[in-house]
Amino acid sequence: MDLQNQQRVKDAAEKFGAENVVVILGSSDAEGAEIYAETVTNGDPTYAGPLAGVPLGLAVYHMFEPEIKEEVDPAVWEEQMGMMEMVLDPEALSQAVAKMREQCSKYTL
Repeated sequence: MDLQNQQRVKDAAEKFGAENVVVILGSSDAEGAEIYAETVTNGDPTYAGPLAGVPLGLAVYHMFEPEIKEEVDPAVWEEQMGMMEMVLDPEALSQAVAKMREQCSKYTL
């Protein structure tokens, strides 16, 4: 997660309260998704950005997780996500984020 997005997430958590912010990731690889999820829950593991040492404990989900997918109109999902769902590994992406959420997050949907 780049430094600008880290700052945006931090600002949103401060403005609205961590319990009112949900981060939805769209990362295409499981390792990246896991690192991004760790960043918004436990702080930046590289200690390089605005979230270095800042454990926000935010609820974080991947776009492919059932809790998120069921909120999207099926026609819109098919149009916007259908192809990605076929070429990526939705299960691995969902598991990577869920694992980090279970380890670090204080909040869930």
